[in-house]
Amino acid sequence: MSSTESPDTATAALPVPPAGPGRAGGAETVRTVSLPGLTLTVRAPDGQPARGDGAPDGAMSGGAGRDREPALYVHGLGGSSQNWSDLMPLLADRVDGEAIDLPGFGQSPPPDDGNYSVSAQARAVTRYLDAAGRGPVHLIGNSMGGAASTRVAAVRPDLVRTLTLISPALPELRPQRTAVPTALLAVPGLAGLFGRLTHDWTPERRTREVLALCYGDPGRVSPEGFNAAADEYARRLELPYFWEVMERSARGLVNAYTLGGQHNLWRQAERVLAPTLLVYGGRDRLVSFRMARRAAAAFRGSRLLTLPEAGHVAMMEYPETVARAVRELLDSEVTDVTADAGRS
Repeated sequence: MSSTESPDTATAALPVPPAGPGRAGGAETVRTVSLPGLTLTVRAPDGQPARGDGAPDGAMSGGAGRDREPALYVHGLGGSSQNWSDLMPLLADRVDGEAIDLPGFGQSPPPDDGNYSVSAQARAVTRYLDAAGRGPVHLIGNSMGGAASTRVAAVRPDLVRTLTLISPALPELRPQRTAVPTALLAVPGLAGLFGRLTHDWTPERRTREVLALCYGDPGRVSPEGFNAAADEYARRLELPYFWEVMERSARGLVNAYTLGGQHNLWRQAERVLAPTLLVYGGRDRLVSFRMARRAAAAFRGSRLLTLPEAGHVAMMEYPETVARAVRELLDSEVTDVTADAGRS
């Protein structure tokens, strides 16, 4: 494994990844799913079998008749389902993929109970999978979504066929300095104060700051991707709950880092039974690259992909490389199942 030093430059940007698609993109289907106390936006590449065809809006059908195994993509803090718009089409011939907007993010409204803890995000994922009847899925999570996906895989192994974690937000005793602004979002009132202090910032300036924080090389974003990100940022800033969601979600993530016993995220990582792929970027300013070895040791029998030039959102910077690694994970799972069947 090779490593790259993380830059020392601090940033005042909020950890809101650009909207995507960063480069190619493509047509997508977006629908709304209503559950008790929860409304989720679900995104999928066009050309996949439709869920709930002919049913009322939000209705879901089971997996009957599908020739591909289901996959679910879970974004990180400040992100949205659009963070997967580059990766999903590259795997669409292999998996029936969907990406969700977690409660309060993207186009999903806040949850009725106002709970933004990592456990609540994990429950949103499990509730959706239970209602849709899509488990077990290939579960793919980034950052905070990686932490929530770890909880899902540990607590509900019946729902997870394989697990892919891209820069998962697992507890660090000594976070790198460039990640401190994210932790400070958890301080009551600070996110709103930041919003007031930067009221005159243009969406373009905010987007440039975010790219510098989340990408190893912001130059990899196309002009079209930058404009899409700026437009999405402007839309989010108009939401009356934007700053509250950011603050409470950051606080939920920080609180998850302090939990002990069986609820500790590292303890839960050790309980994961699903074949696991870990992806870490050498230029990640939010999740330290040095955590790659610890994660590889915690998730039993895991595969590790390190990308020295990548930042926090490798699936947006290097979607082809990440897609190849996911395919190798799926191939290994098929091989293992076939071998087990032959021995029985």
